[in-house]
Amino acid sequence: MKILVCISHVPDTTSKINFINGDSEFDTNGVQFVINPNDEFGLTRAIWFQEQQGATVTVVNVGGPETEPTLRKALAIGANEAIRVNANPTDGFFVAKQLAEVIKNGGYDVIIAGKESLDYNGGMVPGMIAGILGYNFLNSCTSITVDGSNVKAVREIDGGKETVATTLPLIIGGQKGLVEEKDLRIPNMRGIMTARTKALTILEPVAAPIETKAVKFEKPAPRSAVKLISADNLDELINLLHNEAKVI
Repeated sequence: MKILVCISHVPDTTSKINFINGDSEFDTNGVQFVINPNDEFGLTRAIWFQEQQGATVTVVNVGGPETEPTLRKALAIGANEAIRVNANPTDGFFVAKQLAEVIKNGGYDVIIAGKESLDYNGGMVPGMIAGILGYNFLNSCTSITVDGSNVKAVREIDGGKETVATTLPLIIGGQKGLVEEKDLRIPNMRGIMTARTKALTILEPVAAPIETKAVKFEKPAPRSAVKLISADNLDELINLLHNEAKVI
């Protein structure tokens, strides 16, 4: 079984976010980048298939040379090889087109992508890939087992979970539940050293139209100062809730 795990290169959640060029562009200066958390759950599940069922695991990213440390970390976790499509990930459709080309040429059975990336939260790329290739697709996937070409998976739906039977090839939008946080792999020294010798293939992008662009980013409004009211001053509390906060 050949598994492809799509990896997004995203800012660490502890990073301070700023914008430049009239708030039209994300400022990467001083920002630490990591594997997108939803993708990391998928990668860990893929490594389980590698260990239990002899699968080969390839990771892929659409991005410039700055994303290679993230791919090397994925190799250190246990992926067999990595692919970088040498292009700026301008929008979801462009990224989906690049990944679809990699999948078509690589003959992968299972393609695992995070249901959304931590930075843009678009949630569109896995479904677009499936649409381009005509593959089966499951989003918000929390469990997957593969027996030959048959697949049983569980996905989150409003108000509960749904168990689905389908067949390969399959694209899933994964999330926490594929594995739990305690099961995520931390690269050890042996994995880090081995990752240096594993193949990292660089591909040039295929032509694809840019369908959308970011016009402007805006930070959430800062929280207002907190007003402390004495526990004995209920009249003042009611006055503020009614006339200032306007919640009663």
